Amino acid sequence: IVPVDRAQSSQAKTYIENLLYIMVKVSAAAAVILFVASAQAFSPSPLSSNNPSTAGKNGAAPPKSALKSEVATTADPTTSAAAQQQQAPPSATDMASPKREKILKEPALWEYNFGLQDPGLRMPHGIVAGQSAPETYQLTEEQIQVLEEDGVVHIKGVFDPEWVQYLRDATGHQVDNPHFWAFAGTASKLYDYIQRNIWQTNKAFANFYYHSAMGDVLRQCGRTDEIRVSTDLLMVNPNKGFKWHQDNQNGPITWEDGIRFWITMDETPAEYGAPVYLKGSHRNDVVDEGAVFVDIEQNGLEDYKEKLLEFRTMPGDMLIWHPRTIHKVDGPSDGIWTTYRRVLGGTVCKGGTKYQDKRGSGGVLSDLGRHGLEQGDKLKSSFFPVIYPRFDDNEAKERDSGKVGRSPRDIASKLSGLAGKASGDKFASFFQVLGSQAKQ
Repeated sequence: IVPVDRAQSSQAKTYIENLLYIMVKVSAAAAVILFVASAQAFSPSPLSSNNPSTAGKNGAAPPKSALKSEVATTADPTTSAAAQQQQAPPSATDMASPKREKILKEPALWEYNFGLQDPGLRMPHGIVAGQSAPETYQLTEEQIQVLEEDGVVHIKGVFDPEWVQYLRDATGHQVDNPHFWAFAGTASKLYDYIQRNIWQTNKAFANFYYHSAMGDVLRQCGRTDEIRVSTDLLMVNPNKGFKWHQDNQNGPITWEDGIRFWITMDETPAEYGAPVYLKGSHRNDVVDEGAVFVDIEQNGLEDYKEKLLEFRTMPGDMLIWHPRTIHKVDGPSDGIWTTYRRVLGGTVCKGGTKYQDKRGSGGVLSDLGRHGLEQGDKLKSSFFPVIYPRFDDNEAKERDSGKVGRSPRDIASKLSGLAGKASGDKFASFFQVLGSQAKQ
């Protein structure tokens, strides 16, 4: 009789459940894909839901989801009056204890959009998109040294209320008009909404990178003369959260070339949602580079696991950390967010970065574009746009023309290397993060 490790069995079960769920969702989406087969996934498209006649604040379409930092009501505002009348009356139990309702619902398959999207937002501070120089923000030497010593630093109030509202409006438009490239992440149930490389499809986020002080802040953190966006993520409400992990979805770069960032749009709840980091853990030499999920009880992490740094971020704050710094975010125990936790995050790279071909490993998931770069090439491409010292006009034009992005053929080609057992074992670490949520 072979002894069964219950923990591993539970992880395997959760892995299979998540995989099957995504497979079912993808099968259902096949009909949608066939319907839009003639559309270019990253070319300007009438499916982008940009109707200027419905413009609201800042020239953007008024968000149906009303993305504000407030508690959700139990009624779903997207439900018609007739549909609500058909709903069964609440039970005595429901009346005694109101049911917690998610503030954001998962999009239906037919709600996903293709092509480039432009909310049409006016930029803060009189900035003219595509013309004005990027803003600046001065860090102290002490803040930079904290990042280097602790592996993470919290910079408060980098972005004023105008910028915060701009990001909230951009996020509201995106959630109300979900893009197809958010489908897999949303189907995974990791977040209420999550989309990688949001700047490639949503012009408001590209303009934010081009014109805000983000590039200036990060170039100081990296002590470098150039900053390029390697990959990014728009993340709304992390359900039950992410347990202890390191970030290896940083694009085609090395650990040392990358700088991780978070820009928060909402106040962190008092009970949950605050990121927690292991101080100095970016210096550890025991966690495998291909791992995502980290067991902090493993040998070699004794010097870090008790040194916890927790950050209750506020709107306009930035968190900046080394990609190897071990951290976690705990969500509500039931996975139901009744308020918003909106974050724009990702990885930038320093000047002189060389392209790293990560085919055959899970790291390829953050490098699915047809940019033509090969191992060792200088990372200079419109797929990884420069944002400091200034955005590049030609790179911006290529992005706006739809040249920058992903296609099913690119994805199939780059993911083919994951079929091998060794790379499959490394890739499975990502699903351990999924499985870790079920243990709460």
